[in-house]
Amino acid sequence: MNERPHLERVLSLPVLILYGLGTTVGAGIYALIGEVAGRAGMWAPVAFLVAAGMASLTALSFCELSARLPRAGGEAVYVGTGLRSPRLAVAVGMLVAAIGCLSAATVARAIAGYLDELVPVAAWLGILILVIALGALAAWGITEAAWAAASMTVIEVGALIVVIVAGGEGLADVPAQLGKLIPPLRADAWQSIGSASLLCFYAFLGFEDMVNVAEEVKDVERVLPQAILATLACTVVIYLLLTLVVVQTVSPEEIAASRAPLAYLWGALTGGSTVWISIVGVLAMTNGALIQVIKASRILYGLADQGQLPKVFAEIHPRRHTPVMATVVVTVVVGALALSLPTGRLAETTSAATMGVFALTNLSLFFLKLREPNVPGGRSVPLPVPLAGFVICSGFLILDLIRRL
Repeated sequence: MNERPHLERVLSLPVLILYGLGTTVGAGIYALIGEVAGRAGMWAPVAFLVAAGMASLTALSFCELSARLPRAGGEAVYVGTGLRSPRLAVAVGMLVAAIGCLSAATVARAIAGYLDELVPVAAWLGILILVIALGALAAWGITEAAWAAASMTVIEVGALIVVIVAGGEGLADVPAQLGKLIPPLRADAWQSIGSASLLCFYAFLGFEDMVNVAEEVKDVERVLPQAILATLACTVVIYLLLTLVVVQTVSPEEIAASRAPLAYLWGALTGGSTVWISIVGVLAMTNGALIQVIKASRILYGLADQGQLPKVFAEIHPRRHTPVMATVVVTVVVGALALSLPTGRLAETTSAATMGVFALTNLSLFFLKLREPNVPGGRSVPLPVPLAGFVICSGFLILDLIRRL
C-alpha cells in the first residue's frame, strides 16, 4: 500500500527566521512609522520599546506552545488542547484562517495601489493577477515559497539597514539628545506613548504565523522556539534604530503626513530618488501576503487532518507536498475579499480578531501549565507570562472595541 502523502520537514532555522522576519518586518513598519512618530513625537522609540515588551509576553507563550504541540494548525491546536474544547478549537482555527485571508486581502489592495503608480493597470486586474500568483507559489511547494519569502525578506530588511546607515549621523547624536528622547513622568506624555504603543504592537505581529508551518520544520521542538525569539529580537533592534533615525532627522508632523514615510525619510536623509524604496515596499507587502496565504492554508489542513473539517482540505499533493485544495480555497477567498471590501475595514477587522486569538492562546497555555507545569526539554516560561499576555491582549481588544463605539 502506498504511503499517504504528507508535509515535508524541510525548513531549517535560518530559513524559518527569514520567513518570520518577512511577515514581521514588512508592510507594517513601511507604512506605520510615520503615524507612530505623529502620535508619540520624540518619544516614538520609547513607544516601540513598550510595545516590544508587551508583544514579547505572547511571543514567549508561543515558544512554549510550539514545543509542547508542534503541529500544523497552531492556535487552533493550542486552544483545543489547553481549554479542552474541540468546538472552540474549530472556531479559533477558522478565525485564524479568516485573519490570514483578511490580511492577505488588505495587502493585495495596498499593493495594487502602489503598482498603479509604477505601471498603469486597473486595480481589479492588478489584484487578480497578484492573488493568483501568490496562490500558485504557495501551492508549488513550501521550500520554493519559503525561499521566495526569504529572498524578499533579505531585500526589505536590507533596505531598512541602508536607511539606518544613512541616518548614522543622527544616531551618533542620540547620547546628546537623551533629555528629549526620555519622556517625563507626566500623564499627557505617557498617554501619547500609550496610544502609539497600541499602534506599534501590530508592527511586532508575525511570530504567530511561524507556528502554522510546524509540521514542515526540521527538529521542530528546538528550532521553532529559537526562530520565534530570534525573529522578535531582530525586529526590536531594527525598529528601535529606525525610529531613532526618524526622530533625529525629520519632524514628527512631516513624516506623519507622508503617504510613504520611509521614502520621505530617505529623501530627507540623502536628497536622492525614492523610487527604489517604494519598490522595496511593494516587495515587503507581497512577502507578507504570501506568508498569510500559506498560514491560512495550513490552518485548514491542520483542522481537516484532525477530522474537524472535510478531509478534502487535508489532501496533500504527492509531488509538491502541499495542501493544494486548502491553498486553492484560501486563494479564492483572498481574491474575493480584496475585490469587494475597502482596505480600512479589512485592517480594522484583522486587528481586533488577532487580539482575540492571542488572548485565548495565552489563556490556553495558562491552563496547560496548571495541569502540566513543565514541557520536556526545559522550554517552559513562568506561569505569570501567559496570564500577563492574556490580560494585555484582552485589554487591547477592549480598548479597540471602545474606540470604535
